[in-house]
Amino acid sequence: MDLDPITIPHKIMCDTEYNGYAIPKGVTVFPLLSSVLIDPKLWKNPNCFYPENFLDADGRFQKNDAFVVFGMGKRVCLGEALARIELFIFFTSLLQHFTFRATVPPEELDTTPTNCSFGRIPCTYNCYAIPRK
Repeated sequence: MDLDPITIPHKIMCDTEYNGYAIPKGVTVFPLLSSVLIDPKLWKNPNCFYPENFLDADGRFQKNDAFVVFGMGKRVCLGEALARIELFIFFTSLLQHFTFRATVPPEELDTTPTNCSFGRIPCTYNCYAIPRK
C-alpha cells in the first residue's frame, strides 16, 4: 500500500540525464515511491496483500530492498526508526492480548487495495478481537 506515494521534493544539483531525458540543474522533482512499490519485477502480486514477498524459501523473514515506504537515500524519513519501534510495540501488544478472527471465511476477503486520487488505500475489514486468558 502507498498511503503517501510521493516523497519530499528534490532539487537537481547539476544537469542530469535519466532514462534518455535531460533534466536541467535547478529543476524540482517529486520522486514517486509507488513506482517501486507496485513494480511487478520487484514484487510477486504487487496489487494484493502478499506476505510471501517478505519470506524466504523456509518461511523466515527476509528484508526486501524495494520496500521504500519511508523514502530512501539522504532524505529518508527522520521518524522511520521511531515509527518501526512504535509499530512493533503496538502490534506485539495486540497479539499478546488478543486472538483475531475474521467475520467472514478467509477466502472471501478481498485484499485488493482501493485506488484513490492520492494513493492506494487498504480496504477496511471487520474482525473479532478475542481476549486471551
